[in-house]
Amino acid sequence: MWVDAQGLLAGGEYIPSPNCDDRPAGAIELLVIHNISLPPGEFGGDGVQRLFTNSLDINAHPYYQTIAGLKVSAHFFVRRDGRIIQFVPCLKRAWHAGESCWQGRSCCNDFSLGIELEGSDTVPFTDAQYDALHCLTMALRAAYPIGGIAGHSDIAPQRKTDPGSCFEWARYLVALRRS
Repeated sequence: MWVDAQGLLAGGEYIPSPNCDDRPAGAIELLVIHNISLPPGEFGGDGVQRLFTNSLDINAHPYYQTIAGLKVSAHFFVRRDGRIIQFVPCLKRAWHAGESCWQGRSCCNDFSLGIELEGSDTVPFTDAQYDALHCLTMALRAAYPIGGIAGHSDIAPQRKTDPGSCFEWARYLVALRRS
């Protein structure tokens, strides 16, 4: 697994999201780990893909009424089976972090990559997701000067709780150190 010169994961599935724009000058230095499922707590559907591509049918589920008109994206989405879908090239700014701060720097979207894991705060992630996240992280670190990895809850603690208490940080970080 590797990232090409256009910021796309080589050989990966790419579904372009319109919810991105040009990054300001500067390095990509941070990975932000999130979780998402749509409808909340349901896995395997196309809700996340539809949200990130602005094609969500707000009448398909009552929850969707609460997020109508939301314009968000992430660079990557890791499904429960470990399949990775890319929505935004790494060289573009995805809209995943919102109001955020990391090591005294605000606007984390400017210098980060967003990775969404299909899941919730209360359901353990799968072995396939940890394997895919590890490989993806290694590819991103090889392509960019990633200096930090944080959860969405770390950069926006007043607003966000993801990736949640079920995310095994030690498992993920130990595997990265061994690589």
